[in-house]
Amino acid sequence: MTINLEAEAATREENNAALIAALNQTSLSEVGSSWELDVVNDAERGRWIAALGAEAIAELSYRFVGGRVVLLTTWVDPAYRHNRVATELVARVLDEIRESGKKITVICPVVGTFIARNPEYLDLIDKVHPGAGAYPSTNPRGPRTTSSSLRSSTT
Repeated sequence: MTINLEAEAATREENNAALIAALNQTSLSEVGSSWELDVVNDAERGRWIAALGAEAIAELSYRFVGGRVVLLTTWVDPAYRHNRVATELVARVLDEIRESGKKITVICPVVGTFIARNPEYLDLIDKVHPGAGAYPSTNPRGPRTTSSSLRSSTT
């Protein structure tokens, strides 16, 4: 079986762009998800799953590295996008990580954008290993910012 890495990367970029667009519609405090979601940590497979009843409609994959939680990628079933599923999933995962006392490394751009819009989660980012997605080059709520300006505002 041959894997087309370019096609896979393009699909991942489209998914990220769609989820980030959905995050940009409203802030965390404005409204809740349209449904009652269950968020379950599937530790065996390294992912948190958002389920609607028995149906898994979203997931956030992760790995543990050096005592940190590395947040890799977020996926939401296209039929459920623009219904705040990614927002609720990311918020609940970050709340669970906060309760555990762990820090995060952000690879997933969806998580990075969520944190940029909800700075109350900035303290979760590991300062030594923030990750490529930790500080998006743009702040969705305002003017263009740089990684260093976001870092300096958190210290």
